[in-house]
Formats: sequence, C-alpha cells, structure tokens
Amino acid sequence: MRSLKNVLVTGGAGFIGCNFIRFLLEKTPDFTGRIVNLDALTYAGNAASLADIDSRFGGRRYFFEHGDICDRALVESLFVKYGIDTVVHFAAESHVDRSILGPEAFVKTNVVGTFTLLDAARAAWKEDSGGGFRQDVLFHHIGTDEVYGSLGEAGFFTESTPYDPRSPYSASKAAGDHLVMAYGHTYGLPVTMTNCSNNYGPCQFPEKLIPLMILNMLEGKPLPVYGDGKNIRDWLFVEDHNSAVWTVMRKSASGERYNIGGENEWENIRLLEFLIGVVSEQAGLDIEKVRSSITYVKDRLGHDRRYAVDCSKIKRELCWKRSVDFAEGLSKTVAWYLANTQWVDSIRSGEYQRWVEKNYGERR
Repeated sequence: MRSLKNVLVTGGAGFIGCNFIRFLLEKTPDFTGRIVNLDALTYAGNAASLADIDSRFGGRRYFFEHGDICDRALVESLFVKYGIDTVVHFAAESHVDRSILGPEAFVKTNVVGTFTLLDAARAAWKEDSGGGFRQDVLFHHIGTDEVYGSLGEAGFFTESTPYDPRSPYSASKAAGDHLVMAYGHTYGLPVTMTNCSNNYGPCQFPEKLIPLMILNMLEGKPLPVYGDGKNIRDWLFVEDHNSAVWTVMRKSASGERYNIGGENEWENIRLLEFLIGVVSEQAGLDIEKVRSSITYVKDRLGHDRRYAVDCSKIKRELCWKRSVDFAEGLSKTVAWYLANTQWVDSIRSGEYQRWVEKNYGERR
C-alpha cells in the first residue's frame, strides 16, 4: 500500500477536485500528508469552495497555487518547492456543450495540459542513477466514461471497451488517457487511471444538469430538456467517486485502470421528475407549477444516447463499493444548494449567464 505524502491536485478548485481535497483532509485519517492545489480559477473554479479548508489547514497541510497546468516552468517549480511525490490530475475542460461551441480550449487543457504534467513528473521523479523512477511516486489521471462513445439499450462499458469519442470534449479526454498510459508503457512512469460516470453533489458548477435544474426551479425559470429527454446516464455521488480514486491510488498496481460507476441509470426526463419532487419538498414549492416549467429544446449535436459502466473490477480487486444511494445523495445535494446561495451567487457571473442563454435560449 502506497504512502502518499506531498500530493499535487490539479483543478482542486473545481467540483470534483475540491470535494477530493475535502475528503482527504476531513474524512481520511490514514492520509497525514500535504496537498498542493493548482488551479487556474477559470469560470468553473472557485477558491471559495475551500475557504474553510484554507482557514483550518492553510500553510500546514493545504497550499493553493494559482496557475495553468500548461505552464511548464510553473509546474516544474511546484515539484521542487513542495517535493511532490503524487499527482492527482482532475483539471479539465469538462462540459460537452462548451466543447461544441469552442473546442480549442479543450485541446489545450485536456491534451497539452496533461502532457505538460506527465513530462514534468517524468523529469522530476527519475532516479539519480538513471535506472528508472522513484518507488514512492504516482501519477493518477481522472478520466470519463464518455471516451467510450454511446451504448445501445443493453450492455456496459468495461475497462477493455474500445474508445469511440463523439464530441470534442470526449476526444480531448481520450487523447489525455492515451498519453497517460503511453507514459506508463514507454517510460515506466508509475501511473494509474480511473474513468467515472456522471458525478453529482455539492459545489458543482451550475451549467451541469442537476445544479442547473435545482437553481432554475428555485428561481421559477424554465427547465430545459434536450430532445426527447430519454438519454440515459449513470449517476455517481461525488464522495463515492473520490473514495474510489483514493482506493486506487493506495492499493492499485502501477499501470492499472478502473471504471467507477454509480450503478444508477436514469433517463434525463425521469431524473428531472424525481428531482422536482425533492426540490419542491425541501424548498416548499408547488410541485405541479414546477413540473409545468419543463421545456423541451433542440438536442445537442452528437448527443450520445446512453452511458453505463461496469465497475465490477474495482469492486472485485480493491473491495470498493458505493455508500450513498441516489435518493440520499440527491437529497444531500439539494440541501447543500439551498444552504449555500452565497456560493452560487459568487460564481454566476455575467459570462456564465450569457453562456446559458446562448446554449439553451437559442435552442427554443
């Protein structure tokens, strides 16, 4: 079992990254090391998500560095400054709709950024003798199930499913995945990788389905549903995802990859109907009035019909299992957004509002 001491978390001010940092520092007693959070604080990154972590752990076990993962000089300096022995690479442009409207940023961050981190790690972790890499290091890459393409009505993605990305987002993530595994095979760099299904939970940027719908309900806005609403996704509570990542980092052999899923498939329209019930109950809304706000809009280009992952490998080999069922996780998520309106207001800038109108308004 690895002992991970000085962990560089990329994209730690984003949704999954900030929850991972919180998971390590608050709920993982076997982790006693330091975390360095490298984040460019673009539209989806918010330092306020970790303000309390900074006040409690800052300068001792938590350090924030503002910067771009494509900045090679900066990345190299952080390896030296903090003695980095572990990289957990969350940083990514991650929204399919944005990748359709502007793919260049996705190639830069998800491909060039991943390469920069890998190559910096390769240089920093070489043994002085030149015979390989230090034994105490690891590069863990966070992937997505979208690299596998679209499923039919039956079956699941496994770790051996051929890649078939359908959007600029998933294509850029697929390229990053291939680079990680290539650095493991070619150079012997100690790497592990996980590909997860759709995450949900606290601190998710409100352009994603669940927080977008929660906030639109609270504000009496239309609830936009792509196409016929029957696209299917597998939903995973963010804390369960992060517990799986930590399990892989601690226990997995180098070069291994694992799928992480919620085993929890929902059609988008069914999910929305369930979510309407949860929000209406917690916020005291008229459920029929909220239901009447559902608005079908033009489908996104190349919209994959179904994703679902087989996560039996991580359950069998590493004894991981999810701990939060969907009803509990969704209830916790709604409660968090209701209790954190100041956080929501701080990130919903004019740029974000303009993007929402462009993406959804033009489809009506």
